This record gives sequence, structure tokens and C-alpha cells, in this order.
Amino acid sequence: MGEDTINLNHSKLGTQEYWDDLYKLETKNFEENEQDIGECWFNDSDAEYKIIGFLNTCLEEQEFVETINESSTIIDLGTGNGSLLFEIRKNSDFKGKLVGFDYSQFSIDFANKIKEKNFGDDKDIEFKHLDILNNKNWYNTDIPKDYDIILDKGTLDAIALSDNLYENDFRDNENENENENNKKLLKGIEIYPKIMEKIMKKNSILLITSCNFNFNELKLIISQSTKKLKYWKRIDYPVFEFGGVKGSTICSIAFIKE
Repeated sequence: MGEDTINLNHSKLGTQEYWDDLYKLETKNFEENEQDIGECWFNDSDAEYKIIGFLNTCLEEQEFVETINESSTIIDLGTGNGSLLFEIRKNSDFKGKLVGFDYSQFSIDFANKIKEKNFGDDKDIEFKHLDILNNKNWYNTDIPKDYDIILDKGTLDAIALSDNLYENDFRDNENENENENNKKLLKGIEIYPKIMEKIMKKNSILLITSCNFNFNELKLIISQSTKKLKYWKRIDYPVFEFGGVKGSTICSIAFIKE
């Protein structure tokens, strides 16, 4: 993978300690004022509104009936306060199971408090503590593989800002004789695409929203590590121009597993 793609400066935003502390504080604020559900990531770009609009359009068009329909199951990687899943339940026609994963237990506890307050005992909204990058058994049933849509709103960004290294402990049924390079420690952003490939089923969708990478960089990050995830669609955001260069503050790009 090209160094210019993955070499972001390390930041506290890439540490679990930062997110644990944030969700401890946001939980405290919520307990004092239940109208305060914390920060909505990329809210200034209306990302959640755009993502839900994109999903609703996919549902209406039914381009892939196998995976996108009213009963589709959706997971949110790095769910934080669960805001995206709550908005999907309120403002879309998706009636299937919604599951948020996060490596911060404080995030999961916070999201569950908000859910209890606003959605009661809705069993089709669930939050689970899970670090997909560190899970030693990622290739067995500990990591679910039956979801139709995977959403990542800022999680790949946070991974790219971390200096953590992970074992490249893959088990590829198509190639049991892994070479020696697969034993080396890799950055999270380098193993992320392979993990996504493994937890996705055929024709399932991965929608990544990022403020650190542009359209071409996101395509490169995914394509350099897996051949099974193909670019599908993108979400258009308002474009600004500065110094003769056009761009947008965030990017959302969808991949489909062949």
C-alpha cells in the first residue's frame, strides 16, 4: 500500500483511552440532561442525513434484492453513541436488526442508556463490545458474517490515526499455505480491508464515510488489500473550491462484495 495513503500523523483520536474518556464524559452529561446525547460525528456535513438518504434510495431501487430490502440487517462499526442506528430506525423503512459495535465498553454502555430512554426494549437494536482488529478468533463464529450492510462513519479514520500494530492472523480457505509476510505485524488500516472481506457475505455492502481520505484514496486502501470488494457507488456532498482546487470536507463510498 502506498505510504502517501496511510501515513497520517498519529493522534489521540486513534487511541482507545481518548474514546473511553469521551464516552465517560458524555454518559455523565446525559445522566444530568437526557436531551444531551453527545457529539454526532460529521454532523456539520449532514452525514447521517446523506447516509440514510442513500440507503433509502438503494431500498427503493432494489438493485440487489438479496441484500437490500426492508429486512436487511445493518451493523455500524465504531457506533459511538449509536446515533446513526437510531436515526436509521426513525427515518428509514429498514425494519431489520441493527447492531452497533465499538471497542469502547463505555460507548456501548452509553448507547444502551440512550436506547433505553428513547426506544425502550426494542430487541432489534443491539450494541456489542467488540474490537474487530484485535479479535483473535475473527475468522470463526465470534465475528458474525450474516449482515447485509456495514456502515463505517469515521472508524477507518480513527484506525488510520492509531500507531497500534496487529498480527496478520488470517486463515484463507482458498490459500491455506500463507506466506511468511502474513506473519508480520501490520497497521490497522492495512488489515481492515481483509477483515471487512471476511465478515461480509456475497453482495453485501460496505459504506465508508471519511474526513481523512478522499474518493480515490479510499478506493486504493480497499483495492490494495482485497480483490473481492469492488467499488459500487458514492454519496455526493457539497463541493468547495480553494486555490483553484475543488473538494469536499467528507467522502462516502460504497463497496460491494463479489
